[in-house]
Amino acid sequence: MKILRAIGLVLGVLLVAFGLLWTGQGLGIIMWPASSFMLADSQWAINGAITALVGAVLVWLSRRGR
Repeated sequence: MKILRAIGLVLGVLLVAFGLLWTGQGLGIIMWPASSFMLADSQWAINGAITALVGAVLVWLSRRGR
């Protein structure tokens, strides 16, 4: 069971990180890489926020059993 919690925690942290990156790109805050199709696209801001939220829930679920 410990290994599943560790995997959930790592996956959750990665989802939060990618979600925040996508949100920043979608909002035009993070303009990297310059050739990205996600820059200043509101749909990617929404997708990133949802991804970060799912990651946060996964982190919470993996940490709550301790």
